Amino acid sequence: MQLHDLARALNLSQPAENPHVTGITHNAGWVQPGDAFVAIRGARADGHHFLAQAAERGAVAVLGEGLPDGLTSPLPYLTVPDARAALADAAAALSGHPSRQLQVVGVTGTDGKTTTCWLTVHLLRSAGLACGLLSTVGYQLPDGQTRHFPAHFTTPEAPQVQATLRALVDAGAQAAVLEASSHALALERVRAVAWDVAVWTQLTSEHLDFHGTLEQYFAEKRKLVERAPFAVLNLDDPWTAQLMHLGPHVTYGEAEGADWRASHLQERHDGLHFRVDSPLGELQAILPMIGRFNVHNALAAMAAAARLGATPSQLLAGLASFGGVPGRMELVPGGQGRRVVVDFAHTPPSLEKALSTLRATTPGRLIVVIGSAGGPRDPSKRAPLGEVATRLADHAIFTEEDHRDTPLQQILDEMAGGAAGRSNYELIGDRQQAIQRAVQLARPGDTVLLAGKGPEDTLERGDRTVPWNEVAEARAALAQLSGDPA
Repeated sequence: MQLHDLARALNLSQPAENPHVTGITHNAGWVQPGDAFVAIRGARADGHHFLAQAAERGAVAVLGEGLPDGLTSPLPYLTVPDARAALADAAAALSGHPSRQLQVVGVTGTDGKTTTCWLTVHLLRSAGLACGLLSTVGYQLPDGQTRHFPAHFTTPEAPQVQATLRALVDAGAQAAVLEASSHALALERVRAVAWDVAVWTQLTSEHLDFHGTLEQYFAEKRKLVERAPFAVLNLDDPWTAQLMHLGPHVTYGEAEGADWRASHLQERHDGLHFRVDSPLGELQAILPMIGRFNVHNALAAMAAAARLGATPSQLLAGLASFGGVPGRMELVPGGQGRRVVVDFAHTPPSLEKALSTLRATTPGRLIVVIGSAGGPRDPSKRAPLGEVATRLADHAIFTEEDHRDTPLQQILDEMAGGAAGRSNYELIGDRQQAIQRAVQLARPGDTVLLAGKGPEDTLERGDRTVPWNEVAEARAALAQLSGDPA
C-alpha cells in the first residue's frame, strides 16, 4: 500500500512523499524495512524519542499526535488525532480488513472468557464452519492446531491481531472467535475488528492497577457490547442490567427469564448434565467438564454459535465432544489415586469457584498451591486469595507467581495475612518445590489444585523470565512418587 492510500484510509491529509508501506508497528525495536512507525506517548516513554532508531531499521513513515517541540522527523510525518486508534485502523487497512470477511464473535468479562472462546470455536466447527481462535492460550487456524505468538508479543497488539485475522481468511476460515480483554479494549488493540456477536461473561474486581476503578474497568469492557450489532449477556451478572439497553441481545444463565436457561444440573462422573430451555426449544445437554460454573460458559457458547447458525443437534453433539481447555480445570494423568488439577484461577472469586467445585467431588483432602503476581498488579487481592485458600482447602501452599520487582517474601506474607488466624498453610517460594510438596502431601482420594498459572509458558522471577509448564511440573512431581525418572 502506498502512503497516500494509507493516509486516505485514515482520512488524513496527503503527505508530499509517497513511499510504499508494507507493515506497521509502535515499537521501534520491531520495525521491519517498509514499516510505518506509530509514535505513541506512553506512561513510561514517548515514541517520538525513537524516530531515529525506527528510521535506521527501515521505517518509511511516522504517524503520531504531533511532534514535540524541538524534535524533527527524519521520515514523512502524518499527524493523527489518536495514535493508538491510528495503529489499529492502519493495521486493518494494511491487512485488507480481514474481519469483514469473517463472522466474528468477541468474548469479554473477568472470568470464563477463555473457556467460552474454546467452547464457541468447538461448537462452530461441529456445525461445519471453518473457524479460527485468538485467545490468551494461543491462536488457532481452522486446522485446530494451537500456536503461540513470539515471546515478545506477550499480548497481541493491533498489528498482530489483524495479521492473525488475515491468516485465518487466507487459510479458509469462515468465522473467528476472539478473547477481548479489558487491556485490548482500552488500548485499542481490537478497535478495527468488525464484530458480529459480543459475549459478556461476568465482572468482578480485576486489573484495578491499570483501570483505577471498577467502574472504569466495566466501561472498557462494555465497549465490546457497544460495538457489536448483537450481544449474548449473562443474566446472572448484576452488571448486565447496564448493558441490556445497548442493542439487540439474548440472555443466558440460571435466573428466571433467561433466554438460554439451564436447570436440573447434575455433576456426574462423566461431566455436567443439564437441561437448557432456549429459543431453539428444550435441550438435554452433557458437557464433559468439571465445575458447575462451566454451565454458564456452555450457555454463552451455545447462544453465540446458534446466532451464527448452529442447530440444536449440532450444539448438543459439540458439547458432548468437547475436549476441554489447556490449563482450565485440566486433569493431570498419573495421579495414582490422587487427583491433580491445573487451573488458571488467580482472582479470589475464580479461586473460590475452583475450590468449591473440587470440594464437592473430593472424598479426601483438598490441597491448593497458589501465588499472586508482583509489581503494581492488584496487591489488594493477595490477602483475599490467602483467605479463600485457607478457608476452602484443607491445606494451602503459598508460592511464587510472576513476582517481578516485588520482593517475593512480601507477597507471601501478604497472602498469609489473609488466613484470618487459620494455620493450615505454609510458604514455599519456589513454585517447583511447592508443587512437589503438595503432591507428596496428597494421599489417594485427595485432590491437589495448582492454581494461578494455568497454560502460561513463562514464569517471571524478579528481572528474569524463565520457561514454565505447570502440567509438566505436575507430571514430574507425580513421577517421583513411583520413582519414575520421567
